[in-house]
Amino acid sequence: MKGVYYIPRIIKKSKLGDVALLKEIINIFKNEKIKTVESTKYTPELNLSRGNYTKHKPNKKDQIDIKNALKALNKSNQNSHIQGAISRNKHIILEKQEGTEKMFKKIKKIKKLNTGVLVKFPKNKQDPRVDLPTVGLRTLKQCKAVGLKGIVLKHKKNIFLDKKKSIHFANKNKMFIFIR
Repeated sequence: MKGVYYIPRIIKKSKLGDVALLKEIINIFKNEKIKTVESTKYTPELNLSRGNYTKHKPNKKDQIDIKNALKALNKSNQNSHIQGAISRNKHIILEKQEGTEKMFKKIKKIKKLNTGVLVKFPKNKQDPRVDLPTVGLRTLKQCKAVGLKGIVLKHKKNIFLDKKKSIHFANKNKMFIFIR
């Protein structure tokens, strides 16, 4: 029972977080002569290339929010799990280990004012074969609920679900989907 040998390694790595666990599983596959490839190799329709995908584009204020979010993501620990940042009026909320939904709970909607952006970028040390930022219609609805104007993703380093419905929702709600 060769697989039993791997169980202690998997348990040990699972205590270090999902990135460590996924890398250990890849190593186990490699030991078994199984090659792991990026999921987007076979599903290129699930990621987006550079450009703006909606009628609405980031304005100058949005560009400042994008720049601030990217700066905060770059400053965060490169070994961390942080893939997302919300930037609004020079205030930054970073995604914690609990994920994007908890990050949305930390931001309050400003009545009758839509400002701010969600930026989701993979960390430099993430393994794109098994761990890419994922967004879709649900993410856009959460952005709308807290009054954000749009989302920004990294060129071909994302998984975008419900693309057609998401773009329609963003256009209907005057939001943007921008890929850098």
